[in-house]
Amino acid sequence: MMVGMTRIVPALVFSALAVLPAACTGAPVQQAQSPPPPEDAQPVGLRVQRVAAGFEHPWDIGFLPGGELLVTERPGRLTLLSGGKPGAQRTQVEADLSDVYAVGEGGLMGLVVDPEFEKTREFTVCHAYQEGGEPVDVRVVTWKLAEDGRSASKARTLVTGIPLNDSGRHSGCRLEYGPDGELLIGTGDAAVGTNPQDKKGLGGKVLRVDAKTGEGLKDNPFADSSDPNTRRIATYGHRNVQGVALRPGTDQVFTAEHGPDVDDEVNRMKLGGNYGWDPSQGGTVDSYDESVSMTDTERFPDAVRPLWTTGDHTEALCGAEFLDGEQWGELEGLLAVTALKAQKMFLLRLDDAGEKVESVSVPEELDGTHGRLRAARLGPDGALYVSTDDGEDDEILRVTAG
Repeated sequence: MMVGMTRIVPALVFSALAVLPAACTGAPVQQAQSPPPPEDAQPVGLRVQRVAAGFEHPWDIGFLPGGELLVTERPGRLTLLSGGKPGAQRTQVEADLSDVYAVGEGGLMGLVVDPEFEKTREFTVCHAYQEGGEPVDVRVVTWKLAEDGRSASKARTLVTGIPLNDSGRHSGCRLEYGPDGELLIGTGDAAVGTNPQDKKGLGGKVLRVDAKTGEGLKDNPFADSSDPNTRRIATYGHRNVQGVALRPGTDQVFTAEHGPDVDDEVNRMKLGGNYGWDPSQGGTVDSYDESVSMTDTERFPDAVRPLWTTGDHTEALCGAEFLDGEQWGELEGLLAVTALKAQKMFLLRLDDAGEKVESVSVPEELDGTHGRLRAARLGPDGALYVSTDDGEDDEILRVTAG
């Protein structure tokens, strides 16, 4: 059974949250009117502990059954932490990552650990790929971790052909498991104007694939297409998806996405939905025209409207994760969204249907206190683990209710 899926005529609609930047411009394009952000609630108390430091652009965090944390670092490194408490020991995992294209925003990025890791010892990453020093694409690859955790070897490549800009711009690539165990892949548009609306391409999309084969699923919105890329698409018309979150106990999926110079967004994603980003203006503009509206309802009247935006500025929203478990008290069920540029974390309270943001708060403990914040992952101990992303002596933080 698909999680959080609704159907939009004429396309199927997948219930996931996508963050789509809707930029106000002087171009003759109608800007989708998103609901105004609610007034910030009073800051809530959190306890923030440093688990480990010394990282360089830690992009994502996974949790192993033995209590260890696996961390991807954008320059092309895998690091194993001995645990999730302060003072955890770091071990670099030996792996042949020489084909990682670590330029600009590109490199070693998203990570998920196989739910059956105890049997398979597998985890999956997303990375910018190079051959002979030349950028090729962004791809999704499954690895197998050695029994001693000190080395890893490639098991199989799941998806290739996600577009890659030579500069690494808009590489996106956040991974998450969906409600039925499928693999969701948020991608960037590689700063190429035609990519978001091109249903034969994988850029500016959320992909929905079999977690073992990388093939599109039979109940995807374009499953009848003759093109294998089109069959993988869940949603399209995105700019740069940075966060994907499954709401516990539901089939609702949400994503966070970078806007251009206004309106980073969090949305309820609908399977088959077009989120309206088209910087090529229907292919009539050769350049990457960021003056157009991110949610272009004039060109695309049925474009999915944003659930929440950052308004007339950008915060560079990134990781997204729900706070789950009674240990969070009044914070249980909130959607935590990290921000790079703003160097803070937002807590969004959604209604049960996932159709409305009821309140937004910014905890003072994570408001400009630890630099740029990227990953947000809930650990098996119920704590939220967050990575900083300043490029020097970056940290993995453990966040709990105060």
